[in-house]
Amino acid sequence: MLPQKQAEEAMMSSLNQTIEHEEGEEVKGDTSHLSLKNILWHGGSAYDAWFSCASNQVAQVLLTLPYSFSQLGMLSGIIFQVFYGLLGSYTAYLISILYVEYRSRKEKENVSFKNHVIQWFEVLEGLLGPYWKAIGLAFNCTFLLFGSVIQLIACASNIYYINDHLDKRTWTYIFGACCATTVFIPSFHNYRIWSFLGLGMTTYTAWYLTIAALVHGQVENVTHSAPNKMVLYFTGATNILYTFGGHAVTVEIMHAMWKPRKFKYIYFYATIYVFTLTLPSAISVYWAFGDQLLDHSNAFSLLPRSGWRDTGVILMLIHQFITFGFACTPLYFVWEKVIGMHDTKSICLRALARLPVVIPIWFLAIIFPFFGPINSAVGALLVSFTVYIIPATAHMLTFRFASARQNAAEKLPFFIPNWTVMYVVNTFVVVWVLVVGFGFGGWASMTNFIKQVDTFGLFAKCYQCPPKILPFNHTMHH
Repeated sequence: MLPQKQAEEAMMSSLNQTIEHEEGEEVKGDTSHLSLKNILWHGGSAYDAWFSCASNQVAQVLLTLPYSFSQLGMLSGIIFQVFYGLLGSYTAYLISILYVEYRSRKEKENVSFKNHVIQWFEVLEGLLGPYWKAIGLAFNCTFLLFGSVIQLIACASNIYYINDHLDKRTWTYIFGACCATTVFIPSFHNYRIWSFLGLGMTTYTAWYLTIAALVHGQVENVTHSAPNKMVLYFTGATNILYTFGGHAVTVEIMHAMWKPRKFKYIYFYATIYVFTLTLPSAISVYWAFGDQLLDHSNAFSLLPRSGWRDTGVILMLIHQFITFGFACTPLYFVWEKVIGMHDTKSICLRALARLPVVIPIWFLAIIFPFFGPINSAVGALLVSFTVYIIPATAHMLTFRFASARQNAAEKLPFFIPNWTVMYVVNTFVVVWVLVVGFGFGGWASMTNFIKQVDTFGLFAKCYQCPPKILPFNHTMHH
């Protein structure tokens, strides 16, 4: 056992040295002085990864969680948040283990990743073969595509509460053009300052929602009737599944680290912080407005206009721009690899090559502007597989042989005593998410989504906008 342990440690030491050499060259060259560019632009520490995970996890879904509570009820809302938060942290851990395993195997083959960003579908291909690559690529890219769509919808929904002179569809056109500028951000190395600011923005917004709801107090004759319909119950549960399933970019964040092996528990620490934002805000807003939230999927819509609210809206707009970049960057990488531009060092050439990725996202945000319901649909149909089922299944298949378990690059975590328990936990994750998340959640979220289409139609000009009395009466008279 001792020689084997020494061999494993030597191999992982070599892996970390290679990673540091390949991905930390720019920082290593500046050890004698810290330039402003390095401080703001070149991030690869464990702290950068934590900020990236925590900032990317909450985003616009912070505004839809009170809506989910109105579908689930207070108790179920709290339980599902904690449960899916822990489940998401566990599968993020599995993804990190699979990344290190793939990377260590490739290092033995003297493969260099100096100008190549490893992605989730490549990890699956390297460990399990081409069919798994196709599955990972299909689910991951589709999830990230609709994740980007959701950010554009959220931008238009939020800005409308500050300026309603333009309808939400027009605002989607405008913010689509603004978010297209993310093509100039090369990789997750360069999100250091944005991740830091983004987390500050969501922290402000979460505590604004909490305090504003408590100060406002309960509305007259407030009711908290949830849960009373299965469709709404599982729709709300699936939205929370989506909330803590933001690690479709886990591999790219790990690859941007100087020491990826340190990532193992970072997502869990990020989730603990996110709980301090999501639980107080969702509980207080639901307590104040109750069933009114069933028709107001954006929490901003029920709070009175004030400077504090406008500040929260503006900060969330900026944060959604950042999150759009987070969701789109892996798609940019995939597209660059398809057209042979991934090794290009010119930022301008890469930006030009990336622009075609933004166009379908822009178009889909205009077709399906259903803020709230689309989160649940994406959660049930895409997140359930991308973030939960595929990582757990891939982990079991990767280590199904005794030799693979003995030669694993990473040991079992401290909370799993042996491989039997690991397989039991992974099986539970797969079965639970397949039945509750994809099965019941898919049925409920698609039923609700189709209802929105029937009610508002595709290309809805202003989804869930309050009616403007004078123009409405004039139109009816005419």
